[in-house]
Amino acid sequence: MNQQGTQQQATISRVTTGMRVVDSTGVEIGTVDLVQRGDPTAVTVQAPTADPGSSLDELIESTAVEEPDVPADLAARLLHSGYLKVSTELARTGAVYVLADRIAAVTDDQVRLDVPAADLPEEE
Repeated sequence: MNQQGTQQQATISRVTTGMRVVDSTGVEIGTVDLVQRGDPTAVTVQAPTADPGSSLDELIESTAVEEPDVPADLAARLLHSGYLKVSTELARTGAVYVLADRIAAVTDDQVRLDVPAADLPEEE
């Protein structure tokens, strides 16, 4: 994994469910509903896992069906880099997804993004 990817994983590992999420303009989007660390080996959502015995693979397999609920090409990017699912009243579906590389900073109780809320993909 490259240095940027390692840094993204370190950043996303500090995020916990229930944290407030604020976009690049300072608007509070909502709260973290799900944290999914990146899997550099994830190619597509439907990809078979290499070792079906491991619990991480089972977790990825079980989330592949339900999460992330976005088009397949975007889902592959989310699974590869890691993502947050954020519950929000700003989206008509009630949730948006945040790629790990869109996280600018993580403080004690808040995740700050480097993009405005309007740029985040909504749950389908």
